[in-house]
Amino acid sequence: MPDLLAICAAVAVATAALTWLARRYALWRRLLDEPGERRSHVVATPRGGGIAIVLALLPLLGWLALAPAAAAPGGYWLGVCAGTGLVAFIGWWDDHRPLSARRRFAVHLAAGALLGAAVIASGGHWLAAAVAFALAVGLLNVWNFMDGINGLAASQAAIAAAVCGGLAADPDLRIAAWALAAACCGFLPFNFPRARIFLGDVGSGALGYLLAALLARGLLGGGEVYGAAAAPVWLLLLSAPLGAFCVDASLTLLRRMLRGEAWWRPHVQHAYQAWARRIGHTRTTFAYAAWSVSGGLVAIALYRLGFPFRFMMLVIVAWQVTGGLLWFVLQDADRRMTSKGSPL
Repeated sequence: MPDLLAICAAVAVATAALTWLARRYALWRRLLDEPGERRSHVVATPRGGGIAIVLALLPLLGWLALAPAAAAPGGYWLGVCAGTGLVAFIGWWDDHRPLSARRRFAVHLAAGALLGAAVIASGGHWLAAAVAFALAVGLLNVWNFMDGINGLAASQAAIAAAVCGGLAADPDLRIAAWALAAACCGFLPFNFPRARIFLGDVGSGALGYLLAALLARGLLGGGEVYGAAAAPVWLLLLSAPLGAFCVDASLTLLRRMLRGEAWWRPHVQHAYQAWARRIGHTRTTFAYAAWSVSGGLVAIALYRLGFPFRFMMLVIVAWQVTGGLLWFVLQDADRRMTSKGSPL
């Protein structure tokens, strides 16, 4: 297989060039996110830049499907290409002409089913296919929910993909993971610290889906062998760098549902949004990155040092519980400052 560094450099450069073109296109078509009470930015900003990540990665995934040296059957990466294309298409459409939540969710279910079918076609167990389906639908919606401030969604995806690449043993999974991280890095200069273009639904959904595809690939043996517990260990360890996004998204969603609010509508109630109001986008993105990098390092250390599965589970659960406690602290601080009429 070609040199991994050369592949990542090519993907990053291609993504940067395509993002520049996507920005020109968005300005031409007037695809702008306007400031408002349900948004965290203060100036009109082009959207849809995530199409660059999709266009840069799809040829690579297609090549992995056809590469004779790939560890996974070609059908898996073809399924990932199809699912990613479907998610990107509905996101691109929504960026141009807003769609109903039901229609978007129906397409997300179809894309999740494609990933599950790819797992089955590659010899995976039906339970692994069910997990892949849940990961796809869950993570693509988490990334949609959490894409709200400069650099956050792309940096979190880059970190999670890099940790995945660091733990992966099979070359095709390692290439796909590091290439996704490189694509995010190619996009970030246009989105952070000052956002000249946003990912849009086309990008946020695709990032979540591609991360789910990496995790699902590990269920087929893409993680390093860890006895009979290989798949549980793989999912457990990768949950650490994903924790910041998943904890914030799930707890905020649960609170909105318990309050009887329209949870599918845009809002500014996530912990990262509360923090951004207090300390700004840049510091918030760096804080979330620091937490996710730390989680990734914890996961890699747990694996490399050969700790037993039960100890790994104890550490990761404690890590996620700590993240949940931080969520409550941030939300409570935001509530108290708002009730006092303090500027945020």
